[in-house]
Amino acid sequence: MYIELIGYLGSLLVVVSMLMTSVVKLRIINTVGSAIFTGYALVIHSYPTAAMNACLIVINMYNLFRLYKNARSYAILRLSPSDGFVRFFLDKHEADMKHFFPVVNKNLLYDYTCLVCHNNNPVGIFLAKTEADGTLNISIDYTIPAYRDCSVGKYLYTWLAHEQIPRLTVDKASAGHVAYLKKMGFSEQNGQWIKDMGIKGA
Repeated sequence: MYIELIGYLGSLLVVVSMLMTSVVKLRIINTVGSAIFTGYALVIHSYPTAAMNACLIVINMYNLFRLYKNARSYAILRLSPSDGFVRFFLDKHEADMKHFFPVVNKNLLYDYTCLVCHNNNPVGIFLAKTEADGTLNISIDYTIPAYRDCSVGKYLYTWLAHEQIPRLTVDKASAGHVAYLKKMGFSEQNGQWIKDMGIKGA
């Protein structure tokens, strides 16, 4: 009975992995599911099934290695806040964006607007307002699902540091966005999320 439950668990993880929009998450979950199912197949002496799942583990590990070895290269495109492509990008991804940013004000003109691109394709958008001391108060920092492994954020914030932005702040963070902010080095202070960029004299 218990061994069958383990088999079901492995099968469930393999199926769930197919629902992932992130390639990295798909590979990781599929690897775990395949490993569990390989063990199950060996216990019940189903060697062809075990061999197939073992091959899937090798394929997943190889592709994960390639993903991490060949780091994605990004480029930042600064845009006018009134640029039509900004409105297009917000319209296209509005439904998914609202999981992290419940209020998407497409009519507000942000004075610091940029797109993050990979292979000339926009994969993220950053909208913020500049405060008197140069701090950027972020309204939206969104990445499309397939690139949601924090690499876009790391590239963007490194670029902002080179632009001599002293600090980043987020006034209100949804539950779904808090984990990302923590990974990016933000800390909560009196209800506001703050990231000091380490710029001397800031």
